[in-house]
Amino acid sequence: MHNTRYFTFLLLTLLSLQGLIVGCTPSMDTSTPAVPTPDSTPQPVETIDYHNDEYGFSFSLPASWKGYSIGIDKWEGHTSDSLKGDVVVEQGPMISIVHPSSTPQQPRQDIPIMVFTIQQWDHLQRGDWLIGAAPIGPLELGRNSGYVFALPARYNYAFLEGWEEVEQILSDHPMRTFEPSVPP
Repeated sequence: MHNTRYFTFLLLTLLSLQGLIVGCTPSMDTSTPAVPTPDSTPQPVETIDYHNDEYGFSFSLPASWKGYSIGIDKWEGHTSDSLKGDVVVEQGPMISIVHPSSTPQQPRQDIPIMVFTIQQWDHLQRGDWLIGAAPIGPLELGRNSGYVFALPARYNYAFLEGWEEVEQILSDHPMRTFEPSVPP
């Protein structure tokens, strides 16, 4: 008799909980079928490309970057020497795609691309030398048979105007690689 009462109580409790759970589950309104609106159809986005035959890559940019300029600088790899301090042991090109509205008085965030030979990249990854003081290294964007292309760590640390736009551009994976016209 005690077991029957316990079983009945348990069964009623479970049924009550089931009703509570089903009653709290959101239901889908099927009275109006979902129809895509014309505004929800993705529209093709006009882009322009920076093309670099020497190193073998191209980079897609939004049309708002029409009139961009290219800045050439260099990155340096350092080791620490107890007598000499920081010693430059490697260097290579850094190509910056500069927004057309950027001026010295009102700079905008550019897109810096570090160019490494495969051998330089391997040495950097092994920790044979470092670039800058950031606790992380450059982020690989792409590679071909001769070069690795990377984004410097903390490239947007100054939060210049347009940094969010550059983040959006980078999130679309805009780099395409091909074989360079001049081998490393």
